[in-house]
Amino acid sequence: MAHADRRAQGLARVAVVVRAGAAPLWWLGVGAAGTGLLVPGLTGRRIGVLAGAALFLVATAVAACARRRRYTALAKGAVRAARHDVLQDRAVSVRTWRRGHRWWLLLAFLAALGSSVALPAAGGMLLAGCGAGLWLKAAWLGRRERQLETLLWVRVDWLDRRGGCPAGKAVKAYRGTGVAAGDAAPGGARRRAVAAPGAARRRAVAAV
Repeated sequence: MAHADRRAQGLARVAVVVRAGAAPLWWLGVGAAGTGLLVPGLTGRRIGVLAGAALFLVATAVAACARRRRYTALAKGAVRAARHDVLQDRAVSVRTWRRGHRWWLLLAFLAALGSSVALPAAGGMLLAGCGAGLWLKAAWLGRRERQLETLLWVRVDWLDRRGGCPAGKAVKAYRGTGVAAGDAAPGGARRRAVAAPGAARRRAVAAV
């Protein structure tokens, strides 16, 4: 793995950015689907649920598989992060993504609720499928990170203005660190072990 240039950069975990939208999309979808079942709808609940199940599967597959070649190519070309690069905390990356997408999430939830007039629960199940797909994509990235024995990071200034698109056109390369760096495990989940005060930062620096 090559070394990056010496300019310090803020880095966000790729898997964390991907995973950030999974929980809100899933729970908003579940809420919209549950509320939609209270409405008979034009087609009836049975047809709505069957259509929603199909939409759920399609949305899960699309969200999980979208741009995998791009992620794979960027992962293969990852360069070693410099010691002075700043590793963004998991909570900061998640908060940035959710703040940047809060109005989109609200509009998607309202659209899912509104669709229940025609197809009860279908819109909510579609939304939940998008969240499930993002979880699967983050898990796939986690497996890649374990295979490479490298955590994948993206420059914060290469993300879009809402804190997303870790494989967008602006992203020229990923940076890599050892698997002990940062406060998120492979795949973007929280690390189970809680480090002593000050130990996490020392571990992150040592692992770069």
